[in-house]
Amino acid sequence: MEHPLFIHNTLTRKKEQFIPLHEPHVGMYVCGPTVYGDAHLGHARPAITFDILFRYLKHLGYRVRYVRNITDVGHLEHDADSGEDKIAKKARLEQLEPMEVVQYYMNRYRHAMEALNVLPPSIEPQASGHIIEQIQLVEDILKHGFAYESEGSIYFDVPKYNKTYHYGKLSGRNIDELINSTRELDGQSEKHNPTDFALWKKAQPEHIMRWPSPWSEGFPGWHCECTAMGKKYLGEHFDIHGGGMDLVFPHHECEIAQSVASQGDDMVKYWMHNNMITVNGQKMGKSLGNFITLDEFFTGSHPMLTQAYSPMTIRFFILQAHYRSTIDFSNEALQAAEKGMNSLLDAYHHIDRMPESAEGDEASRSLLTLESRCAEAMNDDLNTAMVLSYLFEAATIINAVVYNNAKATKSEIEAVKSAFERYLFDILGLCEEQGTSDKREAAYGAAVDMLLDERMKAKTNKDWATADRIRNDLSALGFEIKDTKEGYEWKLRQ
Repeated sequence: MEHPLFIHNTLTRKKEQFIPLHEPHVGMYVCGPTVYGDAHLGHARPAITFDILFRYLKHLGYRVRYVRNITDVGHLEHDADSGEDKIAKKARLEQLEPMEVVQYYMNRYRHAMEALNVLPPSIEPQASGHIIEQIQLVEDILKHGFAYESEGSIYFDVPKYNKTYHYGKLSGRNIDELINSTRELDGQSEKHNPTDFALWKKAQPEHIMRWPSPWSEGFPGWHCECTAMGKKYLGEHFDIHGGGMDLVFPHHECEIAQSVASQGDDMVKYWMHNNMITVNGQKMGKSLGNFITLDEFFTGSHPMLTQAYSPMTIRFFILQAHYRSTIDFSNEALQAAEKGMNSLLDAYHHIDRMPESAEGDEASRSLLTLESRCAEAMNDDLNTAMVLSYLFEAATIINAVVYNNAKATKSEIEAVKSAFERYLFDILGLCEEQGTSDKREAAYGAAVDMLLDERMKAKTNKDWATADRIRNDLSALGFEIKDTKEGYEWKLRQ
C-alpha cells in the first residue's frame, strides 16, 4: 500500500500501522445505540466516525464485515448491574410490549442515520436475539473459574481475574484504586467484591424481559452482548472494536476481561474511541438532560437552537474536528459548518466552469497533489479535519480561476474534480441535500434570465455595446444564446 494506514489504538495508547489479521478481510465491531429514546448528537458522532473508517477501508480495497449492535436488553437504569431495564421501564410507562419500544426507536435511529448518509452496517444484531450465545459465554467463563453464582445471578470475579491477567489495561486503571473507589450499592451485597460485574442477572418478579438459563430466569448483563455477538459474527480474533470514549470503562474494559476469561487471549487487535460532544464543556447525553435529538436539529424545534440544521450540516460539523478531539456545540459553530459546507459544494460545481489554459500558475500546481495529500491525511489516523482544510485550499484556487482570471491546465482541473468526488463525497460521505440541486439550477436559471432581460432592454435602447457584452460573457461561461421573435432562448452547451 502506497500510504499505509495508521490508527490510534486505545489499548497501546499510540498510533499503529493497520495490518489486518486476515487480509483482505477486515472484521470491525462498533457499539451501537440503546434504543429506548430518540438518537441525539452524541449518537451521531460514533456513527459518523466509524462510517468514515468503513468507507475508507473499502476505498483501500479491503473487504469489511462491519457489525454494529443494537442494545435492547440488559442496559439498567442506575448502573450496569442494578435498577430497572431502561426499555422495560419505557414499555411499562407507555403500556407497550418492550419490543414495540425497541422497534419504534430502532426505526427512527435508522432513519436518522440514513439522513446523515451513514452507510448501514454489514450486520446489525440485537442483544435480545442472541441470548443463547450470551449464556454460552457465561458458561465458558464459569468453566475457566473466573465467575461465580450468587442467588441465581452470575458475577465476573474481577480480583481473581486480575491475579492472572490485567484488569484495567484499556482504561489505565488499577484494581486497588477500583476497590477503594467503588461505592456499595443497594442490592449488590450478593457480590463477592464491589468491582465484580454481572454476567447474568436473576429477574425480579416485576421484570418483564426474562429468559430461562441454567441458573435462573433472568437476563444477560450489559457487557455480555458485544463479546458474544462479536465472537459469533467475527470470530475469536478480529481487527477493530470501536465506540465512544465513554464506553472505555466499564463496558469495553469488561469486554476484554470476558473475552480473555472465556478463550484465554484477547479478542480484539485495535481498540478505537471517538471523543465526546460537549455543551458548555459538559458531555452531551440523556443522563445529563442537556441533549438535543437529531430530529430536533433537523426541525429546529429545541429551545437551544436558533434555526434548523440539515443532516449534512451536522455531518460536516462533526468531520471538522479529529475524531479523538472534543467538539463543543454552539449555534455559531453549526452556522459556520453550514457556511463552510456550502462553500465547498459551490466550489465543486464551479469546477466545470474553470477555463482550461495551456499553462497553469503557481497556485494551480497544488491541485495535482490534492488527492495524495488527502490520502496522507486519512492515513494519519483518519484526519478528516486536515482533508477538509486541503479541500478549502483547492476551493480558493477554483474560485480564483473562475472569477479572477487565474489559470489552470486541463490535467489540474481533472485532478481537482477527481479529488473532490473521491474525498468530499465518497469518503467523507457529504452530499447535496434533497432539493438543493433543483434550487441551485433554479437560481442559475433566474440569474441568466435576469441578465438576458437586461440585454433585451439594452437592445431596445440601441445600447449595442452592453447587449454584446452580456451575450459574450454568457457565451464564455458556457451558455448558448438564441434570439427569437418572442425574445430569446438559452441553454448550457453540452
